[in-house]
Amino acid sequence: MHDKTLNRVDHAWLLFLIVTGCAVSALLAASFFDFTVFLSGVLCVGLTSIGRREGHLVGLYTAISYSVLSYSNGLYGEVYLNLFFFIPTGILGYIMWRRHTKEDRTVEMRQLSLGFRVILITGCILATYIVGKLLALNPNQNTPFIDASTNVLSVAATFLAIWRFKEQWLLYIALNAISLFMWILRFQAGGEAGDMMVLTWSLYLATAFFGYWRWHVGIRRDAAVGADPAMPACDAA
Repeated sequence: MHDKTLNRVDHAWLLFLIVTGCAVSALLAASFFDFTVFLSGVLCVGLTSIGRREGHLVGLYTAISYSVLSYSNGLYGEVYLNLFFFIPTGILGYIMWRRHTKEDRTVEMRQLSLGFRVILITGCILATYIVGKLLALNPNQNTPFIDASTNVLSVAATFLAIWRFKEQWLLYIALNAISLFMWILRFQAGGEAGDMMVLTWSLYLATAFFGYWRWHVGIRRDAAVGADPAMPACDAA
């Protein structure tokens, strides 16, 4: 795909997310705080999906605000994850992406080898089981294994994002699908801002599919110009 065409696609997708985010927030947000949670989250994933490092900065606010909302819904695993993981990794991610930003202001993109993909999947399954058992020890914890899966997938996807691997988006697809299901349950149970979070995660899921396609195209483009040689753990695009 031609660079100018790809840039137009990036801008169109980001504009779609912003307009949709504002419209949904205006209709469903119960407070200005809920409005900012939704819009910052959409903007964060939108910027990341097109390879812009600014997404990490927006994500810092998203992590703080989402932890507050999760606490009010009894999703303590989400609280711990956002406060003690996403904030420091957001800072680290911005620094790492800044070092590998190209002239067009997008980050250089890579992909994992088949062997590392198998290791990644196996590790995520085992970690989900262990974390789920630990969360179940808290009597106030809702849906421990669903919550555990979102924690594990979030951690793995975040590190893949920091290291600029496109497989982050496969994990985000799984993560967003599970999170969407989790918030549907909370919405049906009368959870705070449940309707807005269902729409939020629906947009996240759509963005994850777009992000995988966008990074796949980006890897092929970078390989064509020799922008980022593959590491031993990676396949050349």
